[in-house]
Amino acid sequence: MDAERLIPVNAEVQIPLAELRFRFSNSSGPGGQHVNKSATRVTLLFNVANSPSLPEEVRERLLRRLANRIDKEGVLQLNVQSSRSQHRNRDTAVSLFQQLLADALKKKKKRRRTKPSKAAVEKRLAEKKKRSERKRDRSQKW
Repeated sequence: MDAERLIPVNAEVQIPLAELRFRFSNSSGPGGQHVNKSATRVTLLFNVANSPSLPEEVRERLLRRLANRIDKEGVLQLNVQSSRSQHRNRDTAVSLFQQLLADALKKKKKRRRTKPSKAAVEKRLAEKKKRSERKRDRSQKW
């Protein structure tokens, strides 16, 4: 069933759950005996560089935008240890992965240059004048 399940990222990209690999390890932090004997930390691994379900332009965009999270082999790694349950951490990792890819694939809006309003310019110059007068007054008293 997991092999057939698809993770929707956006309208044109869906990733099969079978392409994701999971590693489990001991979580850090407090938890007493539970934390020492159960592997609840989940590391989600996704090979961005060699994924057959990604179109080439999407792959390039992901490699560029998520460069700080992808290692030199092209594998994206996400660590989740927020819960004491391995199953919950796995679900959290998948939803975090989905959100991360969706955000990375959004097209950024081009910035429109704007000018400050006339009132804002006048206010800045008035503050500047007031500050210079204050400093000038300080120097004359001594």
